Amino acid sequence: MPKIRTVGDIKSKLLHPALTSHFEVEIPKPGGEFKKFLEANRYQDNSVLGDQLNLMCSEAILPGSNLATLELSSNYTGVTERHAYRRIYDNNIDFTFYVDADKYLPIKYFEIWMKFIVDESVEKQDDKGVGSKDSNYFYRVRYPKEYMCEQGLKVTKFERTGNGKSYTGSTLIYNFVNAFPISVFSMPVSYESSSLLKCTVSFSYIRYFITRLIARLPSNTNSTPTNTAQFNTDQFKGIEYDTFSTADTSKTPGLNNFVETQEQYYNRIYGEA
Repeated sequence: MPKIRTVGDIKSKLLHPALTSHFEVEIPKPGGEFKKFLEANRYQDNSVLGDQLNLMCSEAILPGSNLATLELSSNYTGVTERHAYRRIYDNNIDFTFYVDADKYLPIKYFEIWMKFIVDESVEKQDDKGVGSKDSNYFYRVRYPKEYMCEQGLKVTKFERTGNGKSYTGSTLIYNFVNAFPISVFSMPVSYESSSLLKCTVSFSYIRYFITRLIARLPSNTNSTPTNTAQFNTDQFKGIEYDTFSTADTSKTPGLNNFVETQEQYYNRIYGEA
């Protein structure tokens, strides 16, 4: 039997959609020799440039996955069953960056990262005797642990939400495992009418996992953007939780008010069974 719904019920459930323009990207960098390689290629490695690179990301993709299945057609007459046996992740994820006119930051950073992977040098190297400008140049690819980022590449989806003093901000954080750039797309330039130069980079990864954090401002705090940002910074700086797990947060005072387990989340959305 169809359920009778009021206009207010429909408004509360449908008129608050998630928007595509509220997201944040965090680009990592490998450890070890990569920092020295950056400096050798005249790239000033600091947190300011790293934050600038993150802000320059104008487009990202929330990844997907699918289940590989086996077909069973002989157990029941006229019935074909499917049983899942493996989860398959997308092969890569693309990020598009605005290119600044001062440093060409995205182009330089990812070109240097890819040069680091194959240990490329324009000048002659002592162990090879040739550089990339020589016709007989060759290269040796580094070990994966040297150029992959086991953790650090993140896409955070958030919303601009607020309801008086009871501000609620929901967040989905996509974390990518063993990520590294595999492609810098070509960028056409032309004497036609000018437009923004953008750099698209494709990253490879082996899997992703999602963490989720819901923060609520205290009831006596005005839900202004400044107060919200300060509240989140004070409460969650340097702390990450997978809220789709049953992680124990009892040892961290105050965090039980902000981190939901999977059971608590479903009870809140659908009501207790």
